[in-house]
Amino acid sequence: MSDKATAPASPAAQAVTAAQATATAPAPTPDAPAAVPGSPDYPLHSELTIGDYFRAQVAIEPNHEFIVYPDRDLRWTYADFDARTDNLAKGLLAIGMKPGDHLGVWARNIPDWLTFMFATAKVGIVLVTMNPAYKSHELDYVLKQSDMSTLCIIDAWRDVDYVRIIRELIPEARRCERGHLSTAEYPFLKNLVFMGPEKHRGFYSVPELILLGQHIDDARLAEARATFSNTDVVNMQYTSGTTGFPKGVMLTHRNILNNGFYIGENEMLTAADRVCLPVPFFHCFGCVLGVMAVLTHRATMVVVEEFDALKVLQAIHKERATAVYGVPTMYIAELNHPMFEQFDLTSLRTGIIAGAAVPAEVTREAMERMNMHGITNCYGLTETSPVFIQTHCERDTVEQKCYTIGRPHAPVEVRVIDPEDGHICGPGEIGELCCKGYNVMKGYYKMPEATAAAIDADGFLHSGDLGSYDEDGYYKVTGRIKDMIIRGGENVYPLEIENFLLTVPGVLDAQVVGAPDERLGEIVVAFIKQREGFELSEEGIREHAIKQMARFKVPKYVFFVDEYPETTSKKVQKFKLRETAAELVEQRRAQG
Repeated sequence: MSDKATAPASPAAQAVTAAQATATAPAPTPDAPAAVPGSPDYPLHSELTIGDYFRAQVAIEPNHEFIVYPDRDLRWTYADFDARTDNLAKGLLAIGMKPGDHLGVWARNIPDWLTFMFATAKVGIVLVTMNPAYKSHELDYVLKQSDMSTLCIIDAWRDVDYVRIIRELIPEARRCERGHLSTAEYPFLKNLVFMGPEKHRGFYSVPELILLGQHIDDARLAEARATFSNTDVVNMQYTSGTTGFPKGVMLTHRNILNNGFYIGENEMLTAADRVCLPVPFFHCFGCVLGVMAVLTHRATMVVVEEFDALKVLQAIHKERATAVYGVPTMYIAELNHPMFEQFDLTSLRTGIIAGAAVPAEVTREAMERMNMHGITNCYGLTETSPVFIQTHCERDTVEQKCYTIGRPHAPVEVRVIDPEDGHICGPGEIGELCCKGYNVMKGYYKMPEATAAAIDADGFLHSGDLGSYDEDGYYKVTGRIKDMIIRGGENVYPLEIENFLLTVPGVLDAQVVGAPDERLGEIVVAFIKQREGFELSEEGIREHAIKQMARFKVPKYVFFVDEYPETTSKKVQKFKLRETAAELVEQRRAQG
């Protein structure tokens, strides 16, 4: 941390400065040079823990709305939420949890997902975020690998019956006294919590924990706060990465609080903003780009529990949201909803489109039709907290917003490294995007070898993504190293072809993958969704592409689909498309 400069701050964020005077750098002296962006001594916005930072925001404007659930007609002010999370935090201490313990939340975006997120942060408990689509196999793995002592669940989600899965995996829960669960299969697990008012044998309920907390002296909170710092892990997220079993990414208070701040700065968020969040909290998109950006700018979050294009449009309209988040498939669904024109979206000005390769045409359409002229594109990965490159809502041009991922956040050093020989690439050269700075994870939980493989000897986290930057410092992502298609010795980058296909009239969405080929090694295959009212053909798509692209980039086969295989976060699962492509191409060849 430099003693020569302070980090820039928006008006909303400046209000916290007095409350954290001992945690930030002093003002620069007249003869002291400003810290250089990307340098190790660039000062961070805050050195507070999330709990202390939240208390500072509460003190400034306690009655400002923090969380709104339009469908539930639920509204919590900063003060309301502070009291609720204090009581839940004390309730967790009352059932035997202590700083450093691991608590898992297995649920969709219900209100108390956020209550547990902040309650655990206030007392140094590590929140383990869990994909609500998990089934028994995934749950079994995470319970064991994470050393989880408390698991919090809802009743069910889609086709997943959480209570039934728990009963099958942990039959002892029916017999053991609450808080004294003992099972040889999961030796760390001591508590089960049902996230609702209903009672289930062997489970605490949230109202019970809050009631317990109300009878615990606040001194217990102060004692817990004194035992951890902002460099301790606050959040553990499981990511599959590129290969192997899911890995628990350990993120600290310092990681995600500051990352949320810089994300919000590029959106120019203030306390007047109302950010619509239809993205999942178990993922960094929700809990960092969303929650932490809102917190650090004392804004308001408008939460949609589960993505539905109509509910998102309704929430924006009803709550006069000024920003909305989503992956490209979410924006496509919203823009093409038959009731789109019935909603007033003029309150929007900014937001984020990220989480997957972003087609330029989708960004442009969101700017023009959703009034999101200040939309920003974010790039990063869970291991980097997650964002380290982003476009700016006002400073960047339309072309930069549509065709780049922006420039690095000031405190982060970014390199493009050639994956073949390791040399540092210059402007225009394609290599692996890597970064170093405050935002790099603490490591993978209990996986030192995987951590060492991800972070090199110089401290740079390797993303696995290919990209480049131009003379002005704007970056582009070409695609994942594993997604790159090598056709007859030529490197083919799917994102380039996808962006081109989206300019073809009638194409709603396009995904490009490689399929095995005995002669060329791989060939290019496109999966296309078409707009209503169009009758596209494989021949027509290929002819259009041949006129404007090099032959080796033109899809050899084009398949029309209604849906893509997607994750819970609405990201397209390209590995499944590659499997499908291989099967369909083989069928075509067999048919002659």
